[in-house]
Amino acid sequence: MVTQVLARKWRPKSFAELVGQEHVVRALGNALKQQRLHHAYLFTGTRGVGKTTLARIIAKALNCETGITDTPCGQCTACTEIDAGRFVDLVELDAASNTQVDNMRELLETAMYAPSSGRFKVYIIDEVHMLSKNAFNAMLKTLEEPPAHVKFILATTDPQKIPVTVLSRCLQFNLKQIPQQQIAGRLAYVLEAEQVAFEAPALALIARAAQGSLRDSLSLLDQAIAHGGGKVDEASTRAMLGAVDQQHLFDILDALARGDGAAMIQKADDMAARSLSFESALIDLGTLLHRLALAQRIPATVADDDPDRDTLLALSAQFGADDIQLYYQIVTQGRSDIGLAPDEYAGFTMSLLRMLAFAPGAVPAAPVAMASAPRAQSAVRAVAPPAIRVTATAAPAAPAGAASVASTPVVSIPASTTLTWEELVQHLGIVGLTKQLAQHCEMAVLDATQIELNLPKAQEHLLAGAHQGKLRAALQQRYGAAFKVNINVANVAQNEINSPVAIANREQQERQAQAVQEIQRDPFVRELVDSFGARVKESSIKPNT
Repeated sequence: MVTQVLARKWRPKSFAELVGQEHVVRALGNALKQQRLHHAYLFTGTRGVGKTTLARIIAKALNCETGITDTPCGQCTACTEIDAGRFVDLVELDAASNTQVDNMRELLETAMYAPSSGRFKVYIIDEVHMLSKNAFNAMLKTLEEPPAHVKFILATTDPQKIPVTVLSRCLQFNLKQIPQQQIAGRLAYVLEAEQVAFEAPALALIARAAQGSLRDSLSLLDQAIAHGGGKVDEASTRAMLGAVDQQHLFDILDALARGDGAAMIQKADDMAARSLSFESALIDLGTLLHRLALAQRIPATVADDDPDRDTLLALSAQFGADDIQLYYQIVTQGRSDIGLAPDEYAGFTMSLLRMLAFAPGAVPAAPVAMASAPRAQSAVRAVAPPAIRVTATAAPAAPAGAASVASTPVVSIPASTTLTWEELVQHLGIVGLTKQLAQHCEMAVLDATQIELNLPKAQEHLLAGAHQGKLRAALQQRYGAAFKVNINVANVAQNEINSPVAIANREQQERQAQAVQEIQRDPFVRELVDSFGARVKESSIKPNT
């Protein structure tokens, strides 16, 4: 006995069975109830969302022997013949195979004749955007003023290629991609009717892999049943989907969170050994980062039955919001660059290395040596900020006369080097909002065990998120894990403290004032002012940097 595939067996036969297109069903149902029928309809949308199915349901609604209705009986001759694909007054044309003007003229000639057995002649033209320019021109007049007994239903996945002269003659409906939850629900309904055992996480995996196409999900479901030996379980479904499995991407992001570059490259090598597409992997990685951003900010967006829910929530907690945004940009840029790379493996691994190199808060390897003399402090500072003596962590003092043996230094900076807080911020290797937080702080106290920083009240928002923790981690990387870092919010204005930002602002103001004075003292400018009553516009003066 020949078994019919699920995508054909469970094709919806009424508006009530159609999944995920409620907005279109409501409009068409009301039009059929009120007998307000248009002569040409255009259905747009991606593959497998119900365009052709909807066209056939409309054909039944128009020709059902019970009358024009939004609920065709499904039992009369017209309904059964349309379902079986042998209704003489329903003509389906694949425009991809019949692109020429002769095919269209032949179709339009038959449209002039009255229907043989039905109420209307219905012409369904699938992938209509594939028609040639001459074919479109041939159908324009008939499409605008067809005989009363003719209805045109056009379907396309690419409406941008359809001439506007055709679009203006049609009632257009855009069919959306079907949400994963609705696809999973439909798959569960089908499996229960087929009496096939299944696991809900497996259906969620299939629904995600289908990318909004119900037909694709049913095809994958057929494959999953065969792969699982008559049942649909999560383990066999993951194995079947292969490249769609997200576990290798979870492993890569977990290694990224730990700063383990070797583990990231090893995972890429494993993917190469399985002959996985790295271009597809970048697409999936971008999708995963998007899901992480949603899980981080709006945890309710992660469904309770999502098989990856626990992993998503745990992984999202390891990154700051700025981290995920940066990684997403790197991945999307990597997708553009992968075609220019020597090969896909090189393009993919370079994207991974970029994420590792530019990770917010990442502390680069300290240099072996630095210049012995610190850069000169600017003379325009009103109050010089406290200096920070950066030293290596040493072993306990040795007895007099004995050689001093230092332990492994925490900071690779000579003990004689004195850095200001502004200079130390540059050496911490912090970036983004974490660096902004440090630059708005003033160092108030520093001793062997702790550092105390003051932050103006107006910049208190910089303490939100993971930035305070990243600054603390960077300082402890320099001074040791036991080093304490305290950040106090001070009720002072930004310009009243000696933070790097405030110092830079004061320097800029002094340079600006000096530049204005030089312009005003210039003999030529003075002559213009005295002779013509000119006025110096100070806002237009920019100091040389």
